[in-house]
Amino acid sequence: MEYTKLYYSITEVSEMLGVNASHLRFLETQFPEIKPTKANRGVRKYSPQDIELLRRILHLTKEQGFTFEGARAQLKADKTQSQIGAESKIDERMQLIENLKSVRQFLVELKESM
Repeated sequence: MEYTKLYYSITEVSEMLGVNASHLRFLETQFPEIKPTKANRGVRKYSPQDIELLRRILHLTKEQGFTFEGARAQLKADKTQSQIGAESKIDERMQLIENLKSVRQFLVELKESM
């Protein structure tokens, strides 16, 4: 996904990812890797890297059915894979699911147009 800004508010990120802002704050407590910067008065500002990490975590927990502990382990294994230059398995799965969703949407629209 392309990001146009350097930082996004918690409201923007929650809308992008389709979760509540409170869920994002909860995920910060469960995954110390998520480190949004905090502007004046503690306002969270998420970088594109933070958003991508959140997207991976949500993919693992919601779509793949991992527990938080399992998602942490999977992210750690994925980080090790990327350090040796291998393609990220999480990214591959996320891309595959996005492609399948696009095909499904196309087929539903095609069916409705007939």
